[in-house]
Amino acid sequence: MADSGSTARLARIPASAKRVHLIGVGGTAMAALAGMLVERGLSVTGSDNQLYEPTASLLRNSRVGLTTGFSPANLLPAPDLVVVGNAIVASNPEAVAILASAIPYLSMPEALWHFFLKGRRVLMVAGTHGKTTSTAMMAHVLDAAGRDPSMLVGGVASDFGSNYRLGRGADFVIEGDEYDTAFFDKGPKFLHYRASGAIITAVEFDHADIYRDLEHVKSSFRALVEQMDSSRVLAVCADFPHALEVSAAARSRRLTYGLRGGEYRATEITVAADGARFSVMRDGDRIQDSIHLPIGGRMNVANALGVYVLLSAFGVSGDEIAGGLHTFKGVVRRQQVIGEAAGVSVVDDFAHHPTAIGVTLEAIAERFPGRRILAAFEPRSNTARRNVFQNAFAAAFDRASRVYLGPVYFKENDPIAPGERLETGALASAISARGARAIACASNDEILERMLADARAGDVALFMSNGPFDGLKERFLAALKARGSGTT
Repeated sequence: MADSGSTARLARIPASAKRVHLIGVGGTAMAALAGMLVERGLSVTGSDNQLYEPTASLLRNSRVGLTTGFSPANLLPAPDLVVVGNAIVASNPEAVAILASAIPYLSMPEALWHFFLKGRRVLMVAGTHGKTTSTAMMAHVLDAAGRDPSMLVGGVASDFGSNYRLGRGADFVIEGDEYDTAFFDKGPKFLHYRASGAIITAVEFDHADIYRDLEHVKSSFRALVEQMDSSRVLAVCADFPHALEVSAAARSRRLTYGLRGGEYRATEITVAADGARFSVMRDGDRIQDSIHLPIGGRMNVANALGVYVLLSAFGVSGDEIAGGLHTFKGVVRRQQVIGEAAGVSVVDDFAHHPTAIGVTLEAIAERFPGRRILAAFEPRSNTARRNVFQNAFAAAFDRASRVYLGPVYFKENDPIAPGERLETGALASAISARGARAIACASNDEILERMLADARAGDVALFMSNGPFDGLKERFLAALKARGSGTT
């Protein structure tokens, strides 16, 4: 329930707005919101310190007026409404300016509800892992079935070439994040979307910069479950015990699924170079035969099963779902092969949590059987930079042959005390003790130098980071191509 301050703030929001400014427009969801507002015919401006791919290209290709850097001057002339991204702190110059003015402002989730979600059937994917892929997958399946959905996802969906789409259908498919909403609203973003149907893919500890521990994380998911009444549908992955725990008291219709447990089970799973195949059982009865998922990986099979379960509950037929899954192209930066040179395949992935790293390496090993995996990892996320996963990270790299650890990424707005920081030297030793050869590199340039020296024909080079990783994957591929052509 909104407090009195929020109620007064929301009461100032104009019934219609022509000019909207976004503070922190470079965030994935903020960039999508900016593009959606432009498509609605609004005049949109945005500011941020720096833009990273792929959102940088998405914004440049839109009609958003972009400004580098934050300044009160960016609010002149005064817009009708300001949207504040969750990366923006209260001391940001533009945040200070709006708080001192009469300009109405919303958080990104509030703006999504205000402009796009009201009156739509919201289908949401939440959970520690697989949100982006599952959201893009569900939107594609609905589109292939002729439902023409809208979508907002935390990555570029390859089927749409964008991280958002505005359709004419009844459904809005959205990625629901448990991260906090804004400096003036520290609750999780996904509570603002009021989903009619939701998937909880997993519940594990993450976001160590805002969550104290696993129990704190679970409290946010419990709030989501409590929000969903008996008219709503919740699909929960039974492979993650904490997901079952937080949803145990659900008032909504709760459906469980998984590879190892649940009412719905994926069975007869095979994974090869052309993707994964599986069948679906419900309470021991086969209900769908031999679904083909081109992107492969067992975690993606679980993601696809969650989509199958939720969409089935909303009347999409099993054959329609299977047909959509068969043509799903995936998401940029999720096990994405960006090229091959000198006999080495180069793969880009967003993995930054021990579980995600482990399943990514497993999927790559199944996709490229018998080939060495050279895995480079940048501890960049707010959790990966801390030592909360110091031990868990060691086992995550078991499927790699060689591991190259980058230095812990430094963030001015989130400095970490040395005693709380991930120790990459100790991690390299722990990984090596388990069988892979691991090196803690002093710089990203050292990673590049060592990987190029080690790489040989038949290898797979996997780059894992939730950021641009200093362009290493592109630089590595370019150097391999130059090696193959005999140039330097």
